[in-house]
Amino acid sequence: MKGKAQKFNTRLIHGGIDGDAQTGAVSVPIYQTSTFRQDGLGESRGYEYSRTGNPTRKSLEELIAQLEGGTAGFAFGSGMAAITTVLALFHSGDRVLISSNVYGGTFRVLDKVFQNFGISYGIVDTSDLKLLESSITSDVKALMIESPANPLLTVTDIAAAAEIAHRHGLTVIVDNTFMTPYLQRPLELGADIVVHSATKYLGGHSDLVAGLAVTNDARIADRLAFLQNSMGGVLGPFDSWLLIRGIKTLSVRMDRHLENAAYLADFLRGHDGVEKVYYPGFPDFPGYEIQKKQASGAGAMISFVLSDRYDIRRFFKSVRLIALAESLGGVESLVCHPATMTHASVPRDVRQKVGIVDNLVRLSVGIEDKKDLADDLSNAFEQSIRRETV
Repeated sequence: MKGKAQKFNTRLIHGGIDGDAQTGAVSVPIYQTSTFRQDGLGESRGYEYSRTGNPTRKSLEELIAQLEGGTAGFAFGSGMAAITTVLALFHSGDRVLISSNVYGGTFRVLDKVFQNFGISYGIVDTSDLKLLESSITSDVKALMIESPANPLLTVTDIAAAAEIAHRHGLTVIVDNTFMTPYLQRPLELGADIVVHSATKYLGGHSDLVAGLAVTNDARIADRLAFLQNSMGGVLGPFDSWLLIRGIKTLSVRMDRHLENAAYLADFLRGHDGVEKVYYPGFPDFPGYEIQKKQASGAGAMISFVLSDRYDIRRFFKSVRLIALAESLGGVESLVCHPATMTHASVPRDVRQKVGIVDNLVRLSVGIEDKKDLADDLSNAFEQSIRRETV
């Protein structure tokens, strides 16, 4: 295979630093060390201190760069650490435009932290390209897109949005957590930086918290390397190893996620307890054609609006197989209430305006048997229907 480009599924297994050259181990060693012996003043063996660089983390960073089609990858202690470090590229007086329904933590760090340093933000429906362009003022320096967005799964034409942004000199950042590089590669669509909450599908087993960033711009890469080292929110070697291990099974997990999600989306759409289903795999879903063009699947996230005839608190108490929990992307199915959980930091009037209503349910579809998942939802619907008292 030397000299020939490897297919994506092969890169999942053999990308990054493959194994250990010294011992022949097929698994990258966990270099559980804080510091490294130097042979003399200024004579390191490539590593000095694990905040600055660690061989296990380096293998992960090279792996995600290869998978996303970038030239430099960076691993952080959480998805928010990755986003925070990327946002630290900007300066007082700069403005960042964000998609209208983004992860609540992204909104919170801009609203409650970066505004204190003079970095402002604007919320825009990035799926509306005319509105997007009209929102770009002289102080806007970055565009941050989620596509599909969290939690309403709004699809943005990344290539078209990037073209507009670049015409105005903006840096384009895409949160690719929901899609993973298996389904969508934003750098190939014109993005400058891709970020992930690797806690989710990339790790895949709900056993680690991690964040990743990738770029194909040498200037941005140099700056991110400086910020990663200076701010220090790096991923430790053991979690780096766990994440490498999780990534190896990404494609086989995602295939089952996709199959199950399509089945449950149809189930939910046909249930009288559901007023509306948000799922980019429906041909009549806004952005369906764009999703087909820029990604190789609809993903495994579904949001739906529970009918007023059902008690939402009772619904959440009645799921048994599906866990009521924060997060997403694990092998187990999870359900959450965006208004009080993932997006609680977003003011209610803003939530209502963009469609994150109080009876919205977000479902992360796992890899269990799809019929068992449908049965669990059926039971929750049955247990939560409001019955008139005589």
